[in-house]
Amino acid sequence: MVRKLGDLAKVVGGELVGSADLVIDGVSPIAEAEPGHISFAENLKVLGKYKKITQAAALIVPKDAEDVGRPHIKVDNPRLAFAQILKEFAWPADVPPGIHPSALVHQTAELGENVTVGPGVIVGEGAKIGKGTTLMASCYIGSHTIIGEDCLIYPHVCIREQVQIGNRVIIHAGAVIGDDGFGFVSLPTGHVKMSHIGTVIIHDDVEIGTNSAVERGTCGATVIGRGTKIGNLVQVGHNVKLGEHCLVVAMSGISGSAIIGNRVTLAGQSGVAGHLTIGDNSVVAARGLVAGDLPPGSFVSGFPARPHRENMRVIAAQRKLPELMQRLKQLEQQVAALMEDDGEIWETTGDTSQDED
Repeated sequence: MVRKLGDLAKVVGGELVGSADLVIDGVSPIAEAEPGHISFAENLKVLGKYKKITQAAALIVPKDAEDVGRPHIKVDNPRLAFAQILKEFAWPADVPPGIHPSALVHQTAELGENVTVGPGVIVGEGAKIGKGTTLMASCYIGSHTIIGEDCLIYPHVCIREQVQIGNRVIIHAGAVIGDDGFGFVSLPTGHVKMSHIGTVIIHDDVEIGTNSAVERGTCGATVIGRGTKIGNLVQVGHNVKLGEHCLVVAMSGISGSAIIGNRVTLAGQSGVAGHLTIGDNSVVAARGLVAGDLPPGSFVSGFPARPHRENMRVIAAQRKLPELMQRLKQLEQQVAALMEDDGEIWETTGDTSQDED
């Protein structure tokens, strides 16, 4: 797959410096770029470090870059431009267009124009698949589920019955959407299952990572807001309300009925306890456990999570514990020695008083 540098400049809307006919046959990180590849320098510091040693044929650089030393494209946001160029080199879905003969599509299901259904796919009764959507091999689409337009569903995804998915949604391999929540009534004789008769609603432009799970509501809906991105191995519990443009990083978990505001970031391995509310624009640092409501704009870390600066002070103090314990031991020894000396003095004073009597 090859592109000309001039065409890539048009894709990113950047200022081209160098030959528009330069052929680009790949994309690489700047430190690993091969001849013929294009890469990017996010800022002038990175550019200064690598511009003489990278083998890239061309670079994407900030607009104020000078003396790049090779053909380049100047843009306002090099990382964004790099993402746009990566899309130009991305390979298409590895599935032939149309409906594969081995797919089982219920006669009442409705498929829009240019829908691709891969081998071994099952589409249930009354399901609706929007135009341009691709269902890759061995997906399961439950009865009366609705999937919007231009979605990409990777192999072995299970989307259960009566789920609603918007447009341009990407769901990666092995994810499960709409499974039962973890709900039981505990009795002395055992645990009685609580049936989950709700649904999942996923809005437009959401991406859900490999082997993640989004549970259906007990009643009502679990909701994933527009533009939210969920990483691999993430658990979203029943009746969670996850806002718009959130980032939920790999191995995080959100317990049932939690309400997460808009533009919230849950970093890797973080957790949110059930029935809590996290305000808009909040950040939970990696491995943070949220055990109480958070107001908008919070930045917390730790286990349980506390304001990030406070948690950093606690961690800093913990690192000094061995030194502090050694000092404490020395102080105890000094105090013990002083007490022993004082005892001898008092004993001597007492004897003198008796002699005087």
